[in-house]
Amino acid sequence: MVKKIDKKQKYYEAVGRRKTAIARVRIYAKSGEFSVNGKQLKDYFKTERQRADAVVPVSELKLDNVSFTAKVEGGGLTAQSQAIRHGLARALVVLNPILKKRLRKLGFLTRDSRMVERKKYGLKKARRAPQWAKR
Repeated sequence: MVKKIDKKQKYYEAVGRRKTAIARVRIYAKSGEFSVNGKQLKDYFKTERQRADAVVPVSELKLDNVSFTAKVEGGGLTAQSQAIRHGLARALVVLNPILKKRLRKLGFLTRDSRMVERKKYGLKKARRAPQWAKR
């Protein structure tokens, strides 16, 4: 999925998902500017782990000439950072298909399908039953 804004600025776009978080990531060919929902990466994600989780495909492949913008919604901040990681890896494959094998081996292209189990009727939570009293 290759899209162009106009003739001078080109980007590659992909969607990443984790739990209920959905991230639309666009990669540009300029160096090291990362923004999420219009904010700088360090302003959006407060913890170092979330920031590192979001940009790990770029840091693992040692790409210096790549920047991205991401629009994220749903889920918590950790799930959002992992959705960005997934979308960024997919966009890198669109940018350069040779990277697919390395990204697959690192596990960044696999969609983590684990979701919260739904609550069942008659139970307090998904599996938690009401306390049983003998008398």
